[in-house]
Amino acid sequence: MAKETWKYLQQIPVFADLEEEELKKIADLALTRRYPKNAYIFFEGEPGSGFYFVKSGAIKLFQVLEDGREKILHFVREGEIFAEVVLFDGGPYPATAQTLEDTEVGYIRNEDMEDLLRKHGEIAVKIIKVMSRRLRQAQIHIRDLALKGAYGRLASTLLNLAEEYGEKKGEGVTIVLSLSQQEIANLIGTSRETVARILSEFRRLGAIKVDRQRITIVRPELLKDWF
Repeated sequence: MAKETWKYLQQIPVFADLEEEELKKIADLALTRRYPKNAYIFFEGEPGSGFYFVKSGAIKLFQVLEDGREKILHFVREGEIFAEVVLFDGGPYPATAQTLEDTEVGYIRNEDMEDLLRKHGEIAVKIIKVMSRRLRQAQIHIRDLALKGAYGRLASTLLNLAEEYGEKKGEGVTIVLSLSQQEIANLIGTSRETVARILSEFRRLGAIKVDRQRITIVRPELLKDWF
């Protein structure tokens, strides 16, 4: 049986400290939308009409560079919020959202949430904290692109993904996102061929194992050697 919407909201950091009745009031605002794998939820530049949270599935947020390549900004999974930046400025969506698998999301319109924020100022503060964390992550990613070579960027990215999306499985931590080599390349700003070569080297060293697009970190200390 699917969880009630307020229980998904409870998983989102911005709402985690709210009481059940407060969460249910927010849940009353939410519309449920379902998308198949590889579907687009919104495109970069579209008017930002509301924000979303993931009830099941996974989403990638990306921008398209001038040469047509994707620059992946963030992955979003169950219980996480995305597109919250449009809540305050009413501007366009700054990135495109596409599903990585069959996905169900909750959607809350800006105007409805704004009415709620006027009554619950503490929620606005928590949303700002979430945005600050995302900004910090973006700054770290920009620093990595500028200062680290491809080996260091990929090693750092794998460890960050394992920390955020990892599950302990026997001999290591498995990243529970099925990512293609091209998607990883888009994430660290290099080519698919370079990613394939580096992953092969990391495998040869015994740092990782790869099985059907799932990467398991076996010896994280070997990846840290590339920093």
